[in-house]
Amino acid sequence: MPPALPAWLATQKRQFRVLIPGCGSAYEVQLFAERGDDVLGIDFSDAAIEAAQRRLGKFAGRVRKTDFFALRGAPFDLVYERTFLCALPRPLWPQWGKHLPTLLRPGGLLAGFFFFDDNERGPPFGISAAALHALLDAHFVLSEDRPIPPAQSVPVLAGRERWQVWERRL
Repeated sequence: MPPALPAWLATQKRQFRVLIPGCGSAYEVQLFAERGDDVLGIDFSDAAIEAAQRRLGKFAGRVRKTDFFALRGAPFDLVYERTFLCALPRPLWPQWGKHLPTLLRPGGLLAGFFFFDDNERGPPFGISAAALHALLDAHFVLSEDRPIPPAQSVPVLAGRERWQVWERRL
């Protein structure tokens, strides 16, 4: 996990109700849970959920198998992004952009790491800044944007990740 997430969380004074789509091994689920946040990690892979539950111990109940696009319920304060969008085939991006605001309360945050790349091959599927703005600008305002040093990324994403925070419009 890049240090940008714990560093950002250290600046946050409140606790969040957090959604982590595509949580994989759920390292971030543990970070949020230990901080006292009400966190839910979801993944569609049985193997990922089983591995995450084994790894999480007392926090195992914080992950479950769920389809992001079928998820409904009370809005979250924060959706954390790390390799979920870049794992989705590009034809699903408009659906992601439409569903995401339904999961966040007004003023809620989409925060995390976004993979910017113009390579047509994938996964991971990189996005351009213009394409990300096209997906999010109708419902979000970009409030933070900074590059992630290559040494803080996994090799396949190195040098092409940015930490961003988007606030859902009221």
